[in-house]
Amino acid sequence: MNRNSILIAGGDMRQLSCAASLIRKYPVAVIGSDRTHYPDGLDAPENDCFDYLVLPVPPLDEDGNVSTPLSKEELTIEEVTELIRPDALVLAGRVDKELRERFPGHRLIDYMEREELCLSNAIPTAEGAVQIALEELPVTLSGAKVLIVGMGRIGTALAEILKGFGADISVLIRDMKGAARARIHGITPVYASDMSYDHDVVFNTVPGLVFSRDVLGRFKADTLFIDLASKPGGIDFDSASQLGIKTIWALGLPGRTAPVTAGNIIADTIDAIIREEGGSSRV
Repeated sequence: MNRNSILIAGGDMRQLSCAASLIRKYPVAVIGSDRTHYPDGLDAPENDCFDYLVLPVPPLDEDGNVSTPLSKEELTIEEVTELIRPDALVLAGRVDKELRERFPGHRLIDYMEREELCLSNAIPTAEGAVQIALEELPVTLSGAKVLIVGMGRIGTALAEILKGFGADISVLIRDMKGAARARIHGITPVYASDMSYDHDVVFNTVPGLVFSRDVLGRFKADTLFIDLASKPGGIDFDSASQLGIKTIWALGLPGRTAPVTAGNIIADTIDAIIREEGGSSRV
């Protein structure tokens, strides 16, 4: 087998879209998905010396096996490790201590922590969040009062999209840096002490408790909260439920609303990692 061969294991349509993109440059095989989902040109592995293993987001299921939502068959770590070289590089999304312990002797890289992926993922995440708002709100986004919490990559992308809908947007900020960034994008910055509570929809991007029971109780009962933050999120979901406030914790939006785009973004990131590791494509 040629060097820089890649085994794509498990995952949803993002993984298969990633494989379909990478096969244009590298020898690629797929395992852990029903063949009915395979894109053209992809097949099951016939060798046992792959140089790179690409695991999905999340990499493991609740039983500690490779996550395989597109297959009825389980895929164990042992089955996967038998197909890769002893020095193979393992690439996965959301690498944690458990995953590292399951691959002793292998170096792991979390592709979800790469800056280029985070930047590229901001657009499909923001678009997916807006799609949820359009489906759930009883009013149009045009003229709706919108609060964005956090003016990072996703918050900025959200602001730009929502401006196109004619929404009345403000952003909750903590310091002058955030205020300056909001003003650059034509958005009204507000501090928590000055925040109003009459918003139609709130988008949270901060992975830390922002909306406690006390804060939630000040909002209109029909305010829609869409949390885009990774765990633990930014909303006291139990209190929101008790207060009758609708919340949606929209994790993994790119994979749900734009899997082909999300897969291509992952493929570009993996390509960059392989090149940084001294590898090269066959094209």
